Amino acid sequence: MKFEGTYVAMVTPFTNDLEIDEEGFRSNINYLIDKGVTGLVGAGTTGESATVSHEEHQRIIDILVDEVNGRVETIAGTGSNATSEALSLTQYAYDAGADSALLITPYYNKPQQHAMVQHYSTIADAVDIPLILYNVPSRTGINMDVETIVELAKVDGIDAVKEASGSVDKVSDIYKALTHEGIEDDFCILSGEDSLTLPLMAVGATGVISASANIDAKRMVLMVDSILNDDYTRAMELHYEMVELIRALFIESNPVPVKTAMNLMGLPSGPLRQPLAEMLPENLEVLKKALKDSDLI
Repeated sequence: MKFEGTYVAMVTPFTNDLEIDEEGFRSNINYLIDKGVTGLVGAGTTGESATVSHEEHQRIIDILVDEVNGRVETIAGTGSNATSEALSLTQYAYDAGADSALLITPYYNKPQQHAMVQHYSTIADAVDIPLILYNVPSRTGINMDVETIVELAKVDGIDAVKEASGSVDKVSDIYKALTHEGIEDDFCILSGEDSLTLPLMAVGATGVISASANIDAKRMVLMVDSILNDDYTRAMELHYEMVELIRALFIESNPVPVKTAMNLMGLPSGPLRQPLAEMLPENLEVLKKALKDSDLI
């Protein structure tokens, strides 16, 4: 499967009693589709997947697939630090009709590089759904090596990586290695760092899975589309229009600022589940200023 464009890592809106706000989630899906996004990710880390139950996780996937109804691509977050659990969630996503699955590297237990190859290969062999690797060492404590990613790129059913290590050099090395193997057209690199989307696409990435696009999808879509159309002048203008807002949206742990911004904008978001907590007052003021400067509030 070819992954190209702007994919939104959606928040999970909660009601005041911390239940899934199904109506709000459906509203956000339609809001983002209207902004021209390529696809939507449900039950990922931005969706607070670490604090939803298995039943809730499955319900989020069901709502996403049902409400999208084929209008854009649907990506289900199905990663876990237990291969058996990740396999079960991925099978559920396939049965629910999701277009693909996004699997974070196993966190906390820190598997070796060869163990990660086995982990992802086990799931790819068992479930006939396109898989996206998700490398985010700041959250998981492990960093997939270039060689590991390229080895997994050769596995049938593993079609992309969301790269959030923060290194342009690493993406360059991945793309160069894919080219050396002759598989650069069969495996996609997606930016997992919103502020680095422009430089990462300049060296081989084909799009972004973006948390900030919950807030400013229109400009993110325009920037990514500009890059895909080789209009780097326009892309750079949009990058600089968004960069301060993106920084503000990551001033505290994601998705705390994103959900806070959505509440300020009147979009369904609601409270955070513990252990996440409300923003510090001084950081909230930075966020409010960035939203005002971006004409979003």
